[in-house]
Amino acid sequence: EKTVAEIPRDTVDDILLVDDHSSDNTVEVAEQLGLKVFVHPENRGYGGNQKTCYTEALRLGADIVVMLHPDYQYDPRLATAMAAMIASGIYDAVLGSRILDARALHGGMPKYKYVFNRMLTAFQNMMLGSKLSEFHTGYRAFSKQVLETLPLLANSDDFVFDNQMLTQCQAFGFSMGEISCP
Repeated sequence: EKTVAEIPRDTVDDILLVDDHSSDNTVEVAEQLGLKVFVHPENRGYGGNQKTCYTEALRLGADIVVMLHPDYQYDPRLATAMAAMIASGIYDAVLGSRILDARALHGGMPKYKYVFNRMLTAFQNMMLGSKLSEFHTGYRAFSKQVLETLPLLANSDDFVFDNQMLTQCQAFGFSMGEISCP
């Protein structure tokens, strides 16, 4: 509820929630909040959840899609800035980075996750020739063109989905930017 309350409604047309067969009251809360809810009859995995999210957002006519984990790990108010960076034509994809402002550990990220995040990101940057501060964020924005171009449905239904998307963005020549997300 806190995440939804802070999403800037003046710049966000629709809020979708894809429930991946959860056993809690996520669907009921989302419906009470007036969100468009899509429920998987069985667990499809992290990547499978995002595939549904992007497919349904495009079906509803989205030009820009901001994917935000609903557990309030990221500041929802940044959705406007992330979308503006795409709408202005500066970037095709924007990541909300917990690393850029050097407050990830102070913000509650466990030290072991921080260390492995940094190591994996350094390796991925080296392999891809990119310079992102974080590959492992649950806050991402993509243009319609990116989502329609990448072969998302062929990607994994698991956690590697995020990495596949960013690797494909790089391979397809899409520009990627980041915004500091405390």
